[in-house]
Amino acid sequence: MKKIYLSILSLFFTAQFAFSQTEYYFPGEKFDPEIPSPEEFLGYPVGDWHTRYDLIVKYYEKLDELSDLVKLETIGYTHEHRPKVILTIANESNMANLEAIRQTQVQLADPTQPKPNVSQMPSIVHLGYGVHGNEPSSAEAALLTAYWIVAGQSELAQRVREESVVLIDPTLNPDGRDRHSLWANSNKGFPPVADPLDREHNEAWPGGRTNHYWYDLNRDWLPLAHPESQTKVQWYHQWYPNVITDFHEMGTNSTYFFEPTKPYGSENPVVPRKNYDEINPIFADYFAKYMDEIGSLYWTKEVFDNSYPGYGSTYPDIHGGLGLVFETASSRGHLQASQRGDISFAFTIRNHVVNSLATLEAAIDNREYMHDYLREFFETAVAEGRKDPAKNYVFGDEYDESRNRLFVQFLLDHQIDVYENNADLRVGNNTFKKGKSWVVPTAQPQYRMVRTMFEYVKEFADSVFYDASAWTMAAAYGMPFAAAPSAQSGVEVKEVAKPVFEFPEGKAYAYLIDWSDYFAPKALYELQKAGIHVEVVNRPFQSQTQEGAVDFAAGTLMIPMGFQKIKDTELIDQLKNIANKNQQKVYKVETGLNLSGIDLGSNSVGAVQQPKVIMLVGPGVSSYEAGEIWHLLDSKVGMPITKVNTDDFGRVNLFDYNTLILASGNYNSLSNSAVEHLKDWIQRGGTIVSLKSASLWLNRQGITNESAVELEEKAEPESLPFASSRDFEGAKAVGGSIYMAELDLTHPIAYGYQMKNIPVYRNSNIFIQPSKNKYLTPIRYTENPHLGGYISDQNLEKLKQSASVLISPSGRGRVVHFFDNPNFRGAWFGTNKLFLNAIFFGNQMD
Repeated sequence: MKKIYLSILSLFFTAQFAFSQTEYYFPGEKFDPEIPSPEEFLGYPVGDWHTRYDLIVKYYEKLDELSDLVKLETIGYTHEHRPKVILTIANESNMANLEAIRQTQVQLADPTQPKPNVSQMPSIVHLGYGVHGNEPSSAEAALLTAYWIVAGQSELAQRVREESVVLIDPTLNPDGRDRHSLWANSNKGFPPVADPLDREHNEAWPGGRTNHYWYDLNRDWLPLAHPESQTKVQWYHQWYPNVITDFHEMGTNSTYFFEPTKPYGSENPVVPRKNYDEINPIFADYFAKYMDEIGSLYWTKEVFDNSYPGYGSTYPDIHGGLGLVFETASSRGHLQASQRGDISFAFTIRNHVVNSLATLEAAIDNREYMHDYLREFFETAVAEGRKDPAKNYVFGDEYDESRNRLFVQFLLDHQIDVYENNADLRVGNNTFKKGKSWVVPTAQPQYRMVRTMFEYVKEFADSVFYDASAWTMAAAYGMPFAAAPSAQSGVEVKEVAKPVFEFPEGKAYAYLIDWSDYFAPKALYELQKAGIHVEVVNRPFQSQTQEGAVDFAAGTLMIPMGFQKIKDTELIDQLKNIANKNQQKVYKVETGLNLSGIDLGSNSVGAVQQPKVIMLVGPGVSSYEAGEIWHLLDSKVGMPITKVNTDDFGRVNLFDYNTLILASGNYNSLSNSAVEHLKDWIQRGGTIVSLKSASLWLNRQGITNESAVELEEKAEPESLPFASSRDFEGAKAVGGSIYMAELDLTHPIAYGYQMKNIPVYRNSNIFIQPSKNKYLTPIRYTENPHLGGYISDQNLEKLKQSASVLISPSGRGRVVHFFDNPNFRGAWFGTNKLFLNAIFFGNQMD
């Protein structure tokens, strides 16, 4: 009897919680009692705790179980194997015909197909939440919004079910969300502590914003470096939603932001003006109405970048939808003091809930209008592409088949039409060979994405950028490319096949592997891991191989059969397997006497040391750059890297490693004894690979002695309006732009590169003079280096006089300095090998 009484009492209090919560988030709304609210399911009011991602998924599973209006599907998995889910909600009729609706929507986005009757088509609305893990209010809003759509009894809720198909992604970044949720819940006080200095509001490095590899996934819709984005973009192209949301948080002292963003200065150059000038204002009226009703302050138009194509709110704009970014003031925990009083987690959640509902109302009110715009977008894309004087872009690297395949697949992933190149073609200084180059026509539905991939932009309406100002992806892949009106398109590429190379038969004196291929470093590391001794030939040569006379460049790998510790049969089996897995062609030679150039026993041939790499991480270190390095070595090389917190560096014996990586950051927390240990290690032969500001720290410690570029500074006005400070000072930053650099092809840093010039990505204002040693600046900028993105005239002049990469000898060791970012966002395939060369061949660079 007592059990029954307690159960009834428990249900009473749960109902009371549900009622109060419902009144706060949905005043006046009635709900289907058969559908449990999130509060009833979780056992606590939404906003009292940060809900774990698995509980969000389980609540969606419960909705799927209880309602015929709901379908939950898993579209992929994160690095930490959390499921990426999409919750679909519509009325029973539309749910029964969901695949037909999807196909009709895709047909609408294809201007080669007849236009469907849009009056009969439901609005396709994608509510996307939680790309930044430590901006947690949006995923809680995803719980409440799903409940309202499924169970709400208001006229609007019924209209949404009748007139739309709603596709909800509760959290684009589950790994980061759970990292932050654990922190916030573990440090919650009872009662909650509003003091901004409290531990709850100050996450430990690297924080929960990013994914497993410390990447900002709100930049990854374009590069597609991670499974979260890869599966999301693949799913996106199966639906082409009309309206897409992207919910965020900003500073606690802020209010609420919704689009339009800052006119012109923050807008993407390929998006039609209609999106910004006409559609955005229509939707903004709905957001304002809903925010006015609850009395929340808000603003529009002042800032927020919408130009970079990799944002979750910009990528849809380049695909005929309306991408919408929302930002709410953040409690960064459960309660935090602000200039307007304490901000509660529930308050931030409610802001996103009401704008979710406003988005749904706007979408169904403008249903036919948005369908017409989707068709118009792709029709005008084809029409504009026909008028583009480029007509075609041709691309291809004659020497690197893997990087070619990666780029072709990348274009296909973005639904860009790609064709084989029918004939050898010379454009400017570039030759594009049949079989090793491809053609992308501009007259295609994805014309605006074609521009994104191949155009350099130098002129801007603004000189202050929230993010990158350049994103030419062909340059990121280091891909030779050119506009080619006369290019002859061959067969359309539907899928990218991996080559199969025949392994040479018969007895060998040595085996050779060309270092030009993107995955040659991965093959090398696997060979070393298998116990196979590998050497590098440091000068060009020509050998007689199973395919006749072949020219090999400096950096070619050699596996001499006379210096192996494993049996020949085992070595050949391992070599076959590794070469096949990594698509590497293996050449056999039967003599060490070459046809020309150095012989295989020359003093210019030496053993490749197996990398033993350590990287310092933690407070003060750029988690983005450290994550890029970690991801590169994990995913592209399969090489373990020891990540050590700067606080633990005193416990490290550097002599257990041969390479230390320092991402950009401040290493002042290292003790004097730790710095002395570092100096001793490098003097005895260690290699430091240093990025940007880390190089300045090494200089201050006396480990290196390089000099900054100094120019006579232009006189600035003695007085300027206070309101102009952001624009005036911001224009001095190099926020992310692309430049042409020149390689010393004889230097080990350039092994694997056949062309002298290479695009590089820079996002810093650090300008260091070339080395005083005339042999140790292997990468410099060309005379006119600026390719794309914003840079001030003063900074451009500094850049021209500075080094991109230089080597600083220190005793028997050296520092390899990178002043550009060779691994930016997992997208700069063209410069990854420079970084990997520093790891594999660092001990041969001075």
